[in-house]
Amino acid sequence: MIGLFGGAFDPPHVGHVAFVRAAKEALALERVIVIVIADPGHKDVQTSADVRLELACAAFPGDEVVLDEHARTIDMLRAHPEWQGAVFLLGADEFADFGTWKEPEEVLRLVQLGVAARRGHPVEPGHFDRVLFFDLDEPATSREVRARLDRGEDVRDVIPAAVWGIIERDGLYGPRPSYTQSA
Repeated sequence: MIGLFGGAFDPPHVGHVAFVRAAKEALALERVIVIVIADPGHKDVQTSADVRLELACAAFPGDEVVLDEHARTIDMLRAHPEWQGAVFLLGADEFADFGTWKEPEEVLRLVQLGVAARRGHPVEPGHFDRVLFFDLDEPATSREVRARLDRGEDVRDVIPAAVWGIIERDGLYGPRPSYTQSA
């Protein structure tokens, strides 16, 4: 079975990598397709889709990483019938809002959900019978990572080295000191 892990990845961080690793192990996924959403309908992004795609490729070197133009999950699934029957991976915070998504029942007809249960986000399955749960430690969020970068803080503890290299090379995400030299 394959997993689908979509997001803005602005920027991708070690929490995203841990999420995919945990999902593969807990749900016995053969592979995961990482889907960079070009223009997410639910949030603003700071970097272009092409840059986020490059960052995601660096964060997930062993996985297939694709760019998708659909802002809504149901539209993406309809455009990619080869992904139907997969496990769509999401966090408990996103699952809490799943009922407000565009055509949630149709999403559940096309895919199962793989939900990462995290501290601080209680999971109440409700009437959904096509939902698989797995545990995940509480990772940093992309919003927290961007805020730390904006404050000039060292984020190398939460950014994969290959992603950090691109951020440094291209001067992404605001002002910060260089951390490439040893102290």
